[in-house]
Amino acid sequence: MSLLTDSNLHVREVMNVVNRQLATRPTSEPVAQSWARCVNEFNLDPSRFTPPPVLTDYELSQRREAVSDLIACAKLEMTTLYQQLADPELAVALVDAGGVIVHQVSSMPFAEAVAADGFRVGAMWSEREAGTNGMGTCLAERECIAVCQHEHFYPRYTSLTCSAAPIFDDRGEIAGVLDVTSRSRLLQQHSLVLVGMSRQMIENRLLDARYRHANMIHFHSRPEFVGTLHGGKLAVADDSTVLAANRSALFQLGFRSLGELRGRRIEEAFNASLEDMIARSMRGSFHPITVYSANASNRFFLVAQTPQNSAGLSTRIAVSAPAARSRTQEKQPAPPRLDEIAHLEFGDPLMASQIQLAARVVQRKIPIVLRGQTGTGKEVFAQALHSISPHASGPFVPVNCASLPENLIESELFGYRAGAFTGAQREGRRGKIVQANGGTLFLDEIGDMPLALQARLLRVIEEHEVTPLGAETTVKVDFQLVSASHRNLLELVHGGQFREDLYYRLKGVELTLPPLRERVDKLALIHHLLASETDNDAPELTPEAQHALLTYPWPGNIRQLRHVLQMAIALCDGQLIRSEDLPAEIVQRGPETDVPAASRAAAPAPLQPADATGLPALNALQIKERETVLALLDEHRWNVSNVAKALAMSRNTLYRKMRRLHIRLSHEGAALDESA
Repeated sequence: MSLLTDSNLHVREVMNVVNRQLATRPTSEPVAQSWARCVNEFNLDPSRFTPPPVLTDYELSQRREAVSDLIACAKLEMTTLYQQLADPELAVALVDAGGVIVHQVSSMPFAEAVAADGFRVGAMWSEREAGTNGMGTCLAERECIAVCQHEHFYPRYTSLTCSAAPIFDDRGEIAGVLDVTSRSRLLQQHSLVLVGMSRQMIENRLLDARYRHANMIHFHSRPEFVGTLHGGKLAVADDSTVLAANRSALFQLGFRSLGELRGRRIEEAFNASLEDMIARSMRGSFHPITVYSANASNRFFLVAQTPQNSAGLSTRIAVSAPAARSRTQEKQPAPPRLDEIAHLEFGDPLMASQIQLAARVVQRKIPIVLRGQTGTGKEVFAQALHSISPHASGPFVPVNCASLPENLIESELFGYRAGAFTGAQREGRRGKIVQANGGTLFLDEIGDMPLALQARLLRVIEEHEVTPLGAETTVKVDFQLVSASHRNLLELVHGGQFREDLYYRLKGVELTLPPLRERVDKLALIHHLLASETDNDAPELTPEAQHALLTYPWPGNIRQLRHVLQMAIALCDGQLIRSEDLPAEIVQRGPETDVPAASRAAAPAPLQPADATGLPALNALQIKERETVLALLDEHRWNVSNVAKALAMSRNTLYRKMRRLHIRLSHEGAALDESA
């Protein structure tokens, strides 16, 4: 009866606002205009709910194909946003310009709950089909908008709160909308802020994807914002004409739309030519350089980059550089495309700090030591650094010092001339160090290198030249050196197993890659690996499978995780990975105490405790009380202090009540006791 009354009151409220009669509560102007459109233009009746139409599989595949680049650019940001909000009762949705949901990230229970109301992939959520709602009204208003519960047109949707932001493409047209829909009673302002930030990242990714062969100019009036979310970005053709720009670039340069800037020469925006900006950026190791606007009234800090596979423009720029340089120095370094290392982390603060530090020092050709457990991805990290280093155009040469027999390491590293020893190749052989000339030499497990060879390696690093076995002449070399070890090199130095002078020549900077069990971005990393193994057609995870993957301690780190996911993809039936598709040791893990606290915190807690053995002893009133307490715990994300405040009782009283009602928490008070 109450629901019927609330529904009637909501219908009356909508019609009063539409007919400009006295309303019982304040309504924002965008919502009032949307209600009017729904009634007057679309002939919708708030008292007659009709679920949004759902496309057929064929129609949906056509829609998704038309916006495939948008979906590809949005998937990672949507997963990251879902993790940041950390609420199982919400969904992150992407709709196309027509209002069709083309991708969604949510927990399985919430997805099933809202699917009954038509919130699902393939459904049309434009205002014409679903009335006032976050996605449809955002498309109509072309602005960020929040639609909170009673602001929806249909009473059926008044339990939902939506925060939505439009995504604009390189032409300045709406490509789609990013939306967060939740059951939250209160409008969370931070949700709209995070949605807006994620939208900006998607727009920048879309610009990069569609203009990957153009020159990119990153700029801002403050140097620390160059290349960040708030920085301006311009795509410029080789003939210096502007092809595209993000909204920050238009705002900073004083243009109201892309049409006013597209096709103009870059000299009409800045007081420097494209070639000059790129050449100065290269000489400055891609730290922001200073330029002024064309009318010399505003100062900007700028980094200009050529496409990674560009040859013609780079050659022209190299000619204009100072002539008094050696042959090696004349090679201009490839621009540091930081999107090349985006796959290394998805929100883990330690990994992010190590990546930022590495990206800075690699531009200065400083030797780098990577330290981390086996399987943490040291070689992948080294390859990513190579791709953004000044030596990116040269080869990446890996050497595993632990896998080579001691009698072969010397010839592998330094090479040999013809006839240097019995069994040598007749024409001689270039060593790995010479092969890495102009590129990156990656020495994995450097701690296992014999002491005798450490002295020779030290001389190569200091003198930048190598003498092959049996040869009398030296070969000049120039390379970026990256070393790695799962062992503590300083302890090896103290134990006399590693040369101290070599250690300090290798250790320009030491970076630590955290073990997988300590990373807080495991869920996003799992989704990334699934996508990379299936060409972006990744299967979904059941809640049980996801929980098992997140709480397992992963002694083999990322290498083990990749192998487990490869097997799960092969075994799963269709587009869903279940716990049955995972190895037994992943699902049947040890006691919770074996799992690090960071992993337990990152794992989604079950919606209900596993201990149900005492339920039959509860009477009907206690069962109802138990359900109420569980609902409050779930609403407050199992924060006992907040629930106690909501119930106006002490924490100790609440703990006693929970024990009586068979609701158990772990000893940390943050996760459920699954061993019960």
